[in-house]
Amino acid sequence: MKSITLLGATGSIGLQTLDVMRQHPDEFELYAIAFGRNIEKAINIIKEFNPKKVVVQDEITKNKLNELHTNILVGNDGMVEISIDSNTDIVVNAVMGSVGLTATLEAIKAKKTIALANKETLVTAGHLVMQEVKKNNVKMIPIDSEHSAIFQSLNGENRQDMNRLIVTASGGSFRDVKRDELQSVTVEDALQHPNWNMGAKITIDSATMMNKGLEVIEAHWLFDIPYEKIDVIMHRESVIHSMVEYNDNSVIAQLGSPDMRVPIQYALTYPARLELPVSKRLNLIEIGKLHFENMDFERFPCLKMAYEAGKMGGSMTTVLNAANEIAVSLFLKGHISFLMIEDFIARALDQHEVTKDPDLDTILTVDQQTRVLVKSFIE
Repeated sequence: MKSITLLGATGSIGLQTLDVMRQHPDEFELYAIAFGRNIEKAINIIKEFNPKKVVVQDEITKNKLNELHTNILVGNDGMVEISIDSNTDIVVNAVMGSVGLTATLEAIKAKKTIALANKETLVTAGHLVMQEVKKNNVKMIPIDSEHSAIFQSLNGENRQDMNRLIVTASGGSFRDVKRDELQSVTVEDALQHPNWNMGAKITIDSATMMNKGLEVIEAHWLFDIPYEKIDVIMHRESVIHSMVEYNDNSVIAQLGSPDMRVPIQYALTYPARLELPVSKRLNLIEIGKLHFENMDFERFPCLKMAYEAGKMGGSMTTVLNAANEIAVSLFLKGHISFLMIEDFIARALDQHEVTKDPDLDTILTVDQQTRVLVKSFIE
């Protein structure tokens, strides 16, 4: 039985991870969880799974849970403690944003298997994270459907023969909306994703195409491939989750119904595969046709900014991620319009003087400075 520590337990990926664990109670046990302020969902998880340790965001949340659980930790220090705990086999990083970075680094140093759904960890500090992965000979298995597809398409192959990665994108909530029509879209409009059931932040990132940009940067680090060899194409059906082209022009793809529980389970069971009866089987006859389109960088400038920041490297991707997190948060709260998300990110990137090889302290400092800067744009 594998012992799981779940960071971000009450989020979309966290809840779907728990759903996978319900399907296989003899395979997994939930050792510890971390969550933010969603107490109602956390209480249900604690009652059902009885984790040995619980990490909350702040003391206020801790005080509300004291009668329910006796071993409650707080904040980043708490996340680090449960991530390096000797009783943990797999750390599932499903938190939103760069808050998961330090815990992930420490878990790698403690030689834990990492199931990574938190792309911001690699976007913010990919060079440091992958350096520790190699140094400690740790498995880092991606949960994002696109990266899981690439990971699976590379199984049994020589990575030296990899020629190109082809990352697919659904196009998000506004794929059929012209740019001049985006001025007046609402938060409710943006949260209506046509294919996937995801959290609010990722859904907005999908609508701006920043999610795909972050995935490109993550793929660069995970698979050690230059940006020039990572292509993004629009694929509306979300059936082909991504592809690998090899030097003989063969292309291997991974297909499946759009269900995040499939890559989650694969990350937890790798290299084995278990049945997943709650997931819908793929029926290509029913689907009939698959469609593919070029990505328009002028239509989706966030994707263009991500490529540019990735190629510049260093602290520039830290700024990209932090600026995006704050801009999306401001949009979700109704403080800015949808198109102002990309404007705020561009302004933050333009004002930053890149540090080429930042250490962790520099990354954390740049991250916080960027957040303060972007918040100041609305004043």
